Amino acid sequence: MRIWELFQMAMATVRSNPLRTVLTMLGVIIGVSSVITLVSIGQGTSKSIEKQYEGLGTNLLTVNLLGNGRATQLKYDELMELEGTSGISAIAPTMTRGSTSIKYDRTTQTYNVIGTNDRYLDMQKGKIASGRFLAAADLDFRNHVAVIGTEVATKFFGKDDPINEEINVNGYMYTIIGVLESKGSNTSGTSLDSSVIVPLPTMSRDFKLGNIRSTYVEAESGDQVSKVQAVLERYLYSKFKSTSGYNIFNSSELITARQAASSTLTNQLVAVAAISLLVGGIGIMNIMLVTVSERTREIGIRKSIGAKRRNILLQFLVEATLISGMGGLIGLIVGVGLSLAWPYINPSQETSLSLSVGLYAFLFSALVGVIFGLYPANKASKLKPIDALRYD
Repeated sequence: MRIWELFQMAMATVRSNPLRTVLTMLGVIIGVSSVITLVSIGQGTSKSIEKQYEGLGTNLLTVNLLGNGRATQLKYDELMELEGTSGISAIAPTMTRGSTSIKYDRTTQTYNVIGTNDRYLDMQKGKIASGRFLAAADLDFRNHVAVIGTEVATKFFGKDDPINEEINVNGYMYTIIGVLESKGSNTSGTSLDSSVIVPLPTMSRDFKLGNIRSTYVEAESGDQVSKVQAVLERYLYSKFKSTSGYNIFNSSELITARQAASSTLTNQLVAVAAISLLVGGIGIMNIMLVTVSERTREIGIRKSIGAKRRNILLQFLVEATLISGMGGLIGLIVGVGLSLAWPYINPSQETSLSLSVGLYAFLFSALVGVIFGLYPANKASKLKPIDALRYD
């Protein structure tokens, strides 16, 4: 018997019981669509992480202090002396105070305040939309000047020009000298769009902060990163006499770590979703066993008029594969639709479709039909004609 004839017979059987067929395919549909959707979300997350760091390059290191007290403090002048070290291009120590009260006229909001120096903007690959950024003189004279993010500017001034306007930062008046272009989050997760950037010495005095918790160090090139990291480790160890009070990260390590965490979570979710395919396969086996029982007399008649064992085997195997394949195709369409619609449902989450994953999921669904349809098909093919004809 030709495959096309077997396919036609399988289609006729599927059409004769549409509801049962749909319910049988449901596990496969859910499994395939879940795998495609979860993988696209995981890949979208990885690409989002890459975008977050791509503007920073691979030659930026971040030093974070973990301990508390005077024994784990970094001083601005000492850090800036390292800038003359071979391989180091620039250093930008920072102080950050979250949820700080910012006032303008009658409007009060809480934003992040970042104290840093004139190197910070270039190291973060940020740009000025209007005005200027901090200058060395602002740090030397502890000027009360501020550069604000786009969200801050929009909230307080709308479409008006905020340059030379004054805002109240933690009880002190700061003159706005610049507005940043929209940038998003930096490596520490702080959104520059919702931040107020001021000279570090000014912030240290006004906020009564004596210690620097985070410092950005830029190597002259990507090849110099390891050398610069070794210099920083030696400096920090000589200062704190310990390796447990600080962490040094470079951009590539952060990207790799976050992508690895994202990939691990995605793989775990995909493994859970794949269980639905196995459940769907069990459902197909169950229905095919029922079908064999219902069509026992048909099998007996076909065998009595000359149908061979392989013809019966192929008939039921093609039917099981057709059901699982149709479920896989519908699941593929649903999965692609969900992947495309997800960014509209959750705008903060990107997705990235993978045609190879969709193809593998579809082929796996067809394979499930073959594997779980083999036992019922084999059982049907082994029925003896005389016993089959006696079956009621």
